[in-house]
Amino acid sequence: MAEYKIRRLGHLGDGVADGPVFVPGALPGEVVTGTLVGDRLVDIRIVTPSSDRVAPPCRHFKSCGGCQMQHMADAALAEWKTAIVRTALQAQGLEAEFLPMHISPPNTRRRATFAVRRTRKGAMAGFYGKQSETIVDIPDCRLLHPRLIAALPMAGALAEAGASRKSPLRVAVTMAEPGLDVSVTEGKPLDGSLRMTLAELCQTHDFARLSWDGDTVATRLPPEQRFDGISVVPPAGAFLQATKEGEDALRADVLDIVNDAATVVDLFAGCGTFALPAARRSAVHAVEGDRAMTTALDSGWRHAKGLKMVTTETRDLFRQPLQTEELAGFDAAIIDPPRAGAEAQIALLAQSRIPVIAHVSCNPVTFARDAATLVQNGYTLTRLRVVDQFRWSVHVELVAEFRKNAP
Repeated sequence: MAEYKIRRLGHLGDGVADGPVFVPGALPGEVVTGTLVGDRLVDIRIVTPSSDRVAPPCRHFKSCGGCQMQHMADAALAEWKTAIVRTALQAQGLEAEFLPMHISPPNTRRRATFAVRRTRKGAMAGFYGKQSETIVDIPDCRLLHPRLIAALPMAGALAEAGASRKSPLRVAVTMAEPGLDVSVTEGKPLDGSLRMTLAELCQTHDFARLSWDGDTVATRLPPEQRFDGISVVPPAGAFLQATKEGEDALRADVLDIVNDAATVVDLFAGCGTFALPAARRSAVHAVEGDRAMTTALDSGWRHAKGLKMVTTETRDLFRQPLQTEELAGFDAAIIDPPRAGAEAQIALLAQSRIPVIAHVSCNPVTFARDAATLVQNGYTLTRLRVVDQFRWSVHVELVAEFRKNAP
């Protein structure tokens, strides 16, 4: 067998040797052997391990596809994720001051989507295996909050009630204040009998709400989320930051960036993760493409005390971004787009006179592209923090500050 020296990590966390040859589970500096199949190495043996290699903390790591990087020391993984952001910025000719990274602790993930399949003996619930459609049981998961791990038998009960033998259910479980907010997709059609069975399960288990393929079956208690203490009831399946600790870190930086601005526009506002806490000090206009989320945000504001005016607008910011004249008059902007970034909206923000922008991103490449547009139009990227709330994954999030240069 030929030996291969691992030069770097690829964007999916695989080791990359000259060729390129992709080596799953290998780390930079290691020497490995194996059988080359196409451009990937299989039957891998580590000849010379890296000093950054560690024993994975979770016993499920070898088979489970939920985590990719538990074999890499935390400090080295943090350096790699920071380097991903630096490299993306450098490709656009940019640099920034990096604040210390925030890393969410183990067992803090508050939302997860389980694959659940009926079996002859009951059901199997967990995550898919690495590059596999086999479902792996994960009773000792080091990623999920204990309340989510405890929900695995519940997910199995849902499959026994409403899954076909041919395809698995997708059971999305989110921790809410009074219980679990559960949203199931790819199940059997919801007829009267199934609805009654599911309603009984909602009472039996720790459910706040149960939805089935977009239809709310039962709401035992409003599945509240609290954004800096402000209560909101999101629609089923709504976006939520992966960990409370990660959300707190992002929000702290966002609020510090917009500071005491009199008026703030929040773009891709979701259910109000940033808009509602910002309203403690600022009047906020929150724009989001999903009407159910803007409705939840508005209701949260109306039931809260001590907040300044919050207005909401349901608007597709990809097809209909806010124009420069609509952005006039705001003292600060918050923008938290999906992975594709916000190229059209950023182009118009760049032409505005908004003094400061807090930019949250889950994709360093599209962030760097959009950051370059802002910088080319008179903004300075002053500081940036990497927030690692998808621990042991290849996923990278960040929050950054942009300030308009004096004319």
